[in-house]
Amino acid sequence: MITTSLLLFIAQDPAPDRLARLEAELSALRQEFAVSREADRARYETQIAALAADLEDARRGRDGSSAASRFQWGGYGEQHYNDLDGHGGAQIDIHRFVLYMGYSFSENVQLHSETEIEHGFVEDDNGEIAIEQLWTDFRVSPTTHIQVGRVLAPLGIVNLRHEPPSFNGVERPSVETFVLPSTWSIDALGVSGEITTSLRYQLYLSGGMDGTGFSAFEGIRGGRQEERPSAHQPAVSGRLDFFPLDSLGGDASEQSLRLGLSGLYGGLDNGNQGSDPGVDADLLIAAVDAEYSIGRLDLRGVAAFEKIGGASELSTVTGESISKEIVGWYVEAAWHWMPESWKSGEHGWADAIAFARYDDIDTQRDVPSGFVADAHGDRDEWTLGIGLYPLENLVLKADYQIRNDEATGSPQNQFNLGIGWSF
Repeated sequence: MITTSLLLFIAQDPAPDRLARLEAELSALRQEFAVSREADRARYETQIAALAADLEDARRGRDGSSAASRFQWGGYGEQHYNDLDGHGGAQIDIHRFVLYMGYSFSENVQLHSETEIEHGFVEDDNGEIAIEQLWTDFRVSPTTHIQVGRVLAPLGIVNLRHEPPSFNGVERPSVETFVLPSTWSIDALGVSGEITTSLRYQLYLSGGMDGTGFSAFEGIRGGRQEERPSAHQPAVSGRLDFFPLDSLGGDASEQSLRLGLSGLYGGLDNGNQGSDPGVDADLLIAAVDAEYSIGRLDLRGVAAFEKIGGASELSTVTGESISKEIVGWYVEAAWHWMPESWKSGEHGWADAIAFARYDDIDTQRDVPSGFVADAHGDRDEWTLGIGLYPLENLVLKADYQIRNDEATGSPQNQFNLGIGWSF
């Protein structure tokens, strides 16, 4: 559908009446110029140049070259093999395929979009087709942008950078799946930019979450609104990113450091298509994240705290034990081990990474009185794996996960393989 619309758009000629008018105006001006006085010639030259430029733009639009150059295309995807040891259910999953389309209305006004297909097949409750992002960016100054539309909630690391080559492991970190549920899109009006060269910000007013989608095990993940979200109780979210090494100046090529602070507050009485559930509840999120690289070593981590007001009412409505507090954190270390001598030719950007990550989550930290906590919600996870990058934007992944929770008391290990790419 997108391709057909694009071809139809490019194939359209500009209005013939406009071309004829421009050509007539240009011819008349040139005739006047030929008989004009010397003192008037500069004025005519300016007008002729402007009209000639307009005419050339119109003619370029006729053959589609100008319109086509305004489009940008991209995308990413990943395919997984998952095997839960001793529990069956090994599967191959076309986990997601995402197509990016952008359009430049002008130098300062840009359209961005991402359309996603999940699990390779869509029927009933299986798979999903969704517009993950669709927003217009207005650059109002060299360091300030206004965004309108569907954007990514500015929380954590992976939600903002979730292309498979940009994170380690076949599956995304569990903390950034359940506590800060990626991918999390919000329909918003916002502003972003730079306060200084080392301090950047994002701030959004958006539709809020649907608290009746919360659950004991998955926390707030089911509260994301993806179709026609209600704006009955909006949310405010934002983040700051500080690059302290940039502020010091000098050569920082051997190391980099980013420190992030993010948060969200909003009501939870929101439902799809404005069908609000009528609950009295709210959500506060506070999160910190950091990334540090020096030489061959990469370190990153995220910690998040969530406070849910009205958890008792949500528990009654959902029939699940919705905790008043949810916490989660993870730390990760990665080592780039490929020798430089292996990198040559088209594989000059080749890389190989070995990593270890530890996630700790408790979605049942403080269950309201009268409700029983689900011990499965208090869990932790080790992920040990490698990533092979034959090209900068193509990665082959393998990892092993050791999972534990307070209910089972024994590890539930999982082996994963994956391939991911972006373009």
